[in-house]
Amino acid sequence: MIFTPVLAEASSVAHDLLLISAVVLAGIGLGHVAIAGTRLGIAGVLFAGLLAAHLGWVPQVEVAHFLKDFGLVLFVFALGMQMGPGFFASLRNDGLRLNLYAAALVIGGAVVAFSGGWLMKMPSAAIAGLFAGATTNTPALGAAQQALQSAGAEAATTTLPALAYAATYPLAVVGIILALVLMRVFFKVSVTDEAEVFRQKQSAGVEPLERMNLRVENPNLDGVVLVSVPGIHETGVIVSRIRHAGESEVQAATPSTVLHVGDVLLVVGTHAHLEQFRLVIGSVTEENLMKAPGNVGYRRVVLTNRAILGKTVGELGLDHLHNVIVTRVSRGDQIFSALPNVRLQFGDMLQLVGDEDALKSATAVLGNAVQQLQETKFAAIFAGILIGVVVGMQPMQFSWLPAPVRLGLAGGPLIVAILMSHLGRLGPLVMHMPMNANRALRELGMILFLANVGLLSGEKFASTVFTTQGLQWVALGLAVTLIPLLAVGFVARRWHGMNYMTLCGLLSGGMTDPPALAFATAQARSDSPAVAYASVYPLTMLLRIIVAQVLVLL
Repeated sequence: MIFTPVLAEASSVAHDLLLISAVVLAGIGLGHVAIAGTRLGIAGVLFAGLLAAHLGWVPQVEVAHFLKDFGLVLFVFALGMQMGPGFFASLRNDGLRLNLYAAALVIGGAVVAFSGGWLMKMPSAAIAGLFAGATTNTPALGAAQQALQSAGAEAATTTLPALAYAATYPLAVVGIILALVLMRVFFKVSVTDEAEVFRQKQSAGVEPLERMNLRVENPNLDGVVLVSVPGIHETGVIVSRIRHAGESEVQAATPSTVLHVGDVLLVVGTHAHLEQFRLVIGSVTEENLMKAPGNVGYRRVVLTNRAILGKTVGELGLDHLHNVIVTRVSRGDQIFSALPNVRLQFGDMLQLVGDEDALKSATAVLGNAVQQLQETKFAAIFAGILIGVVVGMQPMQFSWLPAPVRLGLAGGPLIVAILMSHLGRLGPLVMHMPMNANRALRELGMILFLANVGLLSGEKFASTVFTTQGLQWVALGLAVTLIPLLAVGFVARRWHGMNYMTLCGLLSGGMTDPPALAFATAQARSDSPAVAYASVYPLTMLLRIIVAQVLVLL
């Protein structure tokens, strides 16, 4: 082979770059190979690293350790940035129940792993790695290895988690999908019907915004300023345009606009709130102020001005200072009325109504620098990583453990990223990462981590796994995968009648397993399982990171 002499002649840095690049390339190719309809995906990089190390192709140990830990930090931080904005909302309502089920999955897997490991007299390091592999959770593997290093374990011991992880991971990917199939067969689920029921339930609680043209007929409103109209604050509707009685042209409606009988208003809100407001104002008219003449237009503007981030719509005072009305705010997939107490974030899209000059001045204040939405704020990212590493280093001592537990490089950056992306900023630093950049950073981090885990562990992989002991690991790993999944799935479906789409998302997210989510969405031919998956993923990830350390130290 040409590759071996090239490695031998290369400098140390070039040697490591050549080796790691070759391992990653081979691993990505391996991950695309389908076996019984299932692919390893990015985990193929781990097995390529194991093979390379088994053949004696290894980088400098210090370099491999650095790239492994740095890749882990990149992955969990980018993951936290993605999950943060919806994390706290997911804990409300049904999200709380879903996260309790997910916690039961984590604890159940830990109990099975610990009990089986104790019966088989497995080292605690191997139990932790088996727990991580059987639940397809790579950050838990990183946390277990860091806990061993912090406890001063020998080098041979610190490689055990990775060996157990590699032994149990492949069947875990298949086992999670198998559990979803078994649940579907046992409960005789019609995936099409369940997907339709899920869609109807999701849309039932979401009221889209509508427009309504109302004629002022209530004599008690004659001479009343708009902001003082009864019900305008309670219903949360927005009055954007007005045509005064006897006039032909439309004007922008502001809080100080005076109403008279015969005026026509254009009002924005949900259907129920518009109907409530109509009872106060008068009646619906066929006249459409959107098409009426007048120097009034509307514009969608993106908020990118850092100076006003975190302010509410009311605090901006656009109606008083620039004579424009904010009718609605779009944030991601959400669209809601621009109530005065809505706090604005970077990238929010505001719909403004006013004359052309007023719209121009308001646009200048808001920023509307659309190109900034494609920029990655690296200063904020590395500030978050810095704080996350510091948080992860803080020890948490429990009397029943011989050594302190730390959030580590897997947990600290994850928590900080969730908090910072939820808040939207850290002082002058704006927390924003385009979706494509986030995905790229996550994949790069995971590739670096898995490749170097394989390279650091591959020397002893074959001699450890392909033995009687290794086969015991594989069998116990399958039990750790299936028993909690089937138990939680049965209870959730039988006792709470959980929709199969939600159940698939819960089980996939509770095992932090993207291939299972992909299988579930393919079954449903929609993204409906992703709702529950996103609700439980962050908390599950954090719990698995902590539990893996506890298993190491028990």
